[in-house]
Amino acid sequence: MDFLDQLNPSQREAVTYTEGASLIVAGAGSGKTRVLTYRIAYLLQQGVPASRIMALTFTNKAAREMKERIRNLSPTLPSREGGRSLQEAYRYLMMGTFHSVCTRLLRPHAEVLGYTRDFTIYDTADSKSLIKAICKERGLDDKIYKPGAVQSRISMAKNSGIPPREYGSNQQLLREDREQRMYEFAIIYELYQARLIAANAMDFDDLLINMIRLMDASEEVCRRYQEQFKYILVDEYQDTNYIQFLLVKKLAEPQNNICVVGDDAQSIYSFRGADIRNILNFQRVYPNARLFKLERNYRSTQTIVNAANSLIHKNSHQIEKTVYSEKETGEPLNLQAYMDDRTEALGIATRIQRMRHKGYNAFAVLYRTNAQSRVIEGELRKLNIPYRIYGGTSFYQRKEIKDALGYLRLSVNKRDNEALLRIVGFPGRGIGETTMKKVSTNAIEHHRCYLDVMREPDDTGLDVSAATKKKLQAFALMIDQFSDQSEEMDAFRFAEMVLRTSGVMTALALDRSTEGIDRAQNVQELLNAIHEFVEQRQNEGIDYTPITDFLSEVSLLTDQDENLADTTERVTLMTVHAAKGLEFPVVFIAGMEENLFPSQFAVKPSEIEEERRLLYVAITRAMEQCFLSYARQRFRNGSFTFASPSRFLNDIERKYFEVETSRSSTTSRSSITSLTSSSSFSSFSSLSSAPSTPVSGATSEIASSVWKAGDRVAHRVFGEGTVVRVYRDEVTENDKIEINFDTQGTKTLLLTHAKLERA
Repeated sequence: MDFLDQLNPSQREAVTYTEGASLIVAGAGSGKTRVLTYRIAYLLQQGVPASRIMALTFTNKAAREMKERIRNLSPTLPSREGGRSLQEAYRYLMMGTFHSVCTRLLRPHAEVLGYTRDFTIYDTADSKSLIKAICKERGLDDKIYKPGAVQSRISMAKNSGIPPREYGSNQQLLREDREQRMYEFAIIYELYQARLIAANAMDFDDLLINMIRLMDASEEVCRRYQEQFKYILVDEYQDTNYIQFLLVKKLAEPQNNICVVGDDAQSIYSFRGADIRNILNFQRVYPNARLFKLERNYRSTQTIVNAANSLIHKNSHQIEKTVYSEKETGEPLNLQAYMDDRTEALGIATRIQRMRHKGYNAFAVLYRTNAQSRVIEGELRKLNIPYRIYGGTSFYQRKEIKDALGYLRLSVNKRDNEALLRIVGFPGRGIGETTMKKVSTNAIEHHRCYLDVMREPDDTGLDVSAATKKKLQAFALMIDQFSDQSEEMDAFRFAEMVLRTSGVMTALALDRSTEGIDRAQNVQELLNAIHEFVEQRQNEGIDYTPITDFLSEVSLLTDQDENLADTTERVTLMTVHAAKGLEFPVVFIAGMEENLFPSQFAVKPSEIEEERRLLYVAITRAMEQCFLSYARQRFRNGSFTFASPSRFLNDIERKYFEVETSRSSTTSRSSITSLTSSSSFSSFSSLSSAPSTPVSGATSEIASSVWKAGDRVAHRVFGEGTVVRVYRDEVTENDKIEINFDTQGTKTLLLTHAKLERA
């Protein structure tokens, strides 16, 4: 059977159009991965050499999944590639995340940019550590210059194409820094980048930026890669940032055989720099591009798909499409109101317990912020329901693993100061923090790396005792010896030798506490991982695997590459952002409240639209059932605060909802109504700070209201306006008034607390 027969007509058309630019808009659950996989397989079947294809993904997991699918398809495909079977050919695809592909392309030419090919990749923890050190050196307040906030702002600047030399002359950015009291941010950014270069290191953002710099700096390299990769495919294009857009555009020139796949309705990562305009404007950038729409959802029931459609259609900026499902109609979405966040958590846990026959892996509890998980975890534990937090501390972020990797990093890149600072005190060598502070200060003054100063302390006049100099020199000698052997052994033998010779394995073995035994086992598991990595490369026909290849692989892992590997039956808890790309039979969405979902920080219309897309993603994770809930009061910032139902509940058509009314579910209709009218809600004058569109069947006019359409009113915050209508929202059971204010636009307020006067 022809493998194309496994595709529906829309998928097949998208797969077989291979020449020129194409945009594949793939609705939720529409088989996006299948289309990408089959498109690559089709290119191989048509005789395109695997080495001419580049496929860019956002997780290593997605790349591995596509490779595995291609390999499984291979036996059914005739080979036209020099007699090589396609099962072998797939190994030569340039496939992976943006960062991993750029790493592979950069290393052979790193010298062009002033790096060595053994450059280190700093992960987020390394970057924060370096920023913390810089701020400490300058005596800056760590409550204002929080490493995470500074690192995020540097990343945003890089992804916007703003290098340190330009940042200091951008008045808008400097004004934003002043508003946050980060008066020295520009200096920190400049020092941070200088220290990275001095350490022969790149952070994640540099990998992309330096790839563009490389092609700009070397016309030969640029032409070589453009000629090599005739076909470029990009997954999750709605999540690309400005730098990724530039990179893909440059690589695709001049043939422009570029195929991007994505869904603008699932663009939810603007806080990471993702720019939805990349997918919305694709046909402007490539005027001859073909547009393909994958609108059939294979994941969810008709009701879930239709409810999600009714929500997302309220957004203004989108590529028009209508996702549909041919599965069963399914149950309506369930909406439940609770007295507070604890009873909400209890209600979710109780319902899971009642439905446990489905197996705990069937359930996911999604929330807008990580802080919401605490009370949910507590109620799950009380009912002995096993769960896992998706996105917790990963294996490679554990201290003992970071220490072990630090030795390997420093052995191949002796300028890696962050790695040196991490490992110099473990195992103990009598080199303390005071000594290393002198080393770092001396190294910075003399423009040397730390290891150079430790190797020859007299050359720079390092002010330490003779005994300390011997300790520093002994450490430097050990690292130099490791470095000399780094290219003589494969990754596994080298790692085993370094961890044994350095004393790491011995130090861990001497700690017989439960935690110490766990740490020793974790390091042994690291060696197992390196061994498996080497074996895997050998199976792919690569005889020699240096340790640098493994270090690159590890540094570019994402949460989705490591989590959910546990096969134990557990309920999954995660933020909605972390849930993207996953699916579960039953999904709970907790905290459907104003200032929580949408976030209190979402003010601009574009930010509200992204929050709405985020809820769309949450709903479309559900295959069979979707439960939404909100609390009337929530414990936040040390005290209970009252809450209003999310405006987004109004955006979903009423006919797709079932509002919980049974007393056994903690909150009845009467109790919801009494809460709504309670005087304790007087602090809320507005449900929404943006227009709230009433939905069909969800509202009814209130004849007895003191206000009617056409009345002129005055509000102490929004000024004067004209009443559009007064109505009862049957989903949230709130009486509301919709007013078109003269200067603030249309707003929907809670009628009982609007505090209006006649104009």
